[in-house]
Amino acid sequence: MHTILPPMTRRAVLGFGTCAAALVACPVLAQGSDKPVRFILPISAGSGVDAIARAASVALGKAFSQPVVIENLPGAGGITGTSAVVKAAPDGLTLGMVSNNHVINPAVYKKMPFDALGDVTPISVVGATPLVLVVNSKLPAKNVKELVALLRARPESYNYASSGNGTIIHLAGEMFMEEAGVKARHIPYKGTGPMVTDMIAGQVEMGVVALPAVQPHLKSGALRAIGLCGPARSPAAPDIPTIAEQGLPNYVVEGWFAVIGPPKMQPADVQRVHDAVAAAFASAEVREAMDKQGNIIKPTSPEQAASYFRSEAARYAALVKKANVVLE
Repeated sequence: MHTILPPMTRRAVLGFGTCAAALVACPVLAQGSDKPVRFILPISAGSGVDAIARAASVALGKAFSQPVVIENLPGAGGITGTSAVVKAAPDGLTLGMVSNNHVINPAVYKKMPFDALGDVTPISVVGATPLVLVVNSKLPAKNVKELVALLRARPESYNYASSGNGTIIHLAGEMFMEEAGVKARHIPYKGTGPMVTDMIAGQVEMGVVALPAVQPHLKSGALRAIGLCGPARSPAAPDIPTIAEQGLPNYVVEGWFAVIGPPKMQPADVQRVHDAVAAAFASAEVREAMDKQGNIIKPTSPEQAASYFRSEAARYAALVKKANVVLE
C-alpha cells in the first residue's frame, strides 16, 4: 500500500496571507470585543491537534484581538465536534481545528449529519504533523524488524490501539499491518488521550499516534518509539528512524491539521479569520513551539484548503474501500 498523503514538506511554500508578519494588523472583529473566539477541537485532550491548538492559543488571542477559548468536543471520529461548528452562526466567533479525519469520515460512515465538504467553510490547511508508531515499554521490540518478528511469531496475540474506527490513526495502523504482512487486533478508543493512557498501562501493546502527543512519554520511557511514519526524520526527534528506512519503503503516512468555519461565512470574514490564523502561526513563539513538536507550518489560502479537502476526500475514499471500514 502506498502513501495516504502527499507529504506537505515536499510542496511549494504556500502563501501566509496579507498579515502573516504583523499580528497587530490582523484584528478579525471589533477592537476591544470581549466576546471570545471559540475554537472547537473535535478530538480528545492530549491529541496532536489539541497540543497544537493550545500551543497557539495565546498568539491566536493576540491576532484576533480578543479572547480565544479552546474546547474539546470528541466523539464519532470528529463528527460530534464538527457538527457544533456546522451549526454555529457564520460570524467568525466559532471555528474548528480538524485533521485528516474530517475528509475520511464521509467514506467511513454510511450516514453523516452534514456534508464534510459543502457544510463547512475551509479557512486554511495550516500544516502537517508527524505520526509515530509506539509500543508499551515492556514489549520486547525496539525497532520494526523486532516488532514484525514478534507479531509473526504470535499472530493476532497482540493489540494495537487507535483513536477510533476509521480515523487516520486506525488507517495508519492497518497500513502498517498490511505492509509488514502481520496481524494484530484493533482496539478503538474514543480519542487519543484514553488510547495513550492504556498503552502506557499495558492494556494495549502498540499504536500510531501524533508525535507531539507522546513526546513526554517517550522521554520518560513509558512508551518506546518504533519508527516515524512520515517520509523523513523529524527535527524534534532526530534519533527516531522512519519506518520506511527500516525496511518498509512504501509505508509513509503524515497527518495534517486545518481551520474551518461554519457554512455561508462572508468572504471578507473568511479572509480576516485566515489572516489572523496565519499571523498567529507565523509568530516567533508559536514557530518555536511547533518546531519542538516537529510540526511543519505552511498555511494555505482558503481556496487552496477547499481544493485540498476535495482531493484528500477522494484519496481516502479509495483507501477506506480497500480496508473495508464501514460504520453506521
